[in-house]
Amino acid sequence: MIVRIMGEGQRKLADSHVAELNRLDDELLAEMESGDAEGFRRTLGALLDAVRRLGEPLPDDALEPSELILPAPDARLEEVRAMLSDDGLIPN
Repeated sequence: MIVRIMGEGQRKLADSHVAELNRLDDELLAEMESGDAEGFRRTLGALLDAVRRLGEPLPDDALEPSELILPAPDARLEEVRAMLSDDGLIPN
């Protein structure tokens, strides 16, 4: 899976890591729905850190289509809410 973090570039993740990302995505969605801004910030950071830790960076000149686009680390709750589908940021 190719994942783009807005403003940072792309990373290639093995499908075996999707479950961990989905768990964090579910937590992020719950925090957004409850209006927990502090939890949202913490979990968004954890989600992006997981992608950075688990993913292999692609070269800047790579032109791979991203299967998943995640918000920048400084994205506001309202901006992320606009990116959501019914499944959250990561389609189940």
